[in-house]
Amino acid sequence: EVQLQASGGGLVQAGGSLRLSCATSGFNFDDYNIDWFRQAPGKEREGVSCIRRPAGNIYYSDSVKGRFAMSSDAAKNTVYLQMNSLKPEDTAVYYCYAEHFLGPDYWGQGTLVTVSS
Repeated sequence: EVQLQASGGGLVQAGGSLRLSCATSGFNFDDYNIDWFRQAPGKEREGVSCIRRPAGNIYYSDSVKGRFAMSSDAAKNTVYLQMNSLKPEDTAVYYCYAEHFLGPDYWGQGTLVTVSS
């Protein structure tokens, strides 16, 4: 059974930090690109960060570049999103997503991040 378990969300003041985790199982972690998406209330889901296989290059959206850092632990089949200097506009449900050009792709359940001003 494929699982992507996101955790680490919560309530934080502006300027604070949170670390999200996405623990995966049921597919070959090293073969899949892993993305972090977020969806704020009333807005479309947007890509935040991604790791591209096999090179492991990591990319960020302009809105989080310089504040967020994505990392991957192959031994734990887990990716992380370290979020620093959080802003109220970072408030959203954060999702992890595993994709492969041959498919299938998998979504995890979300974890809510709320940044108070």
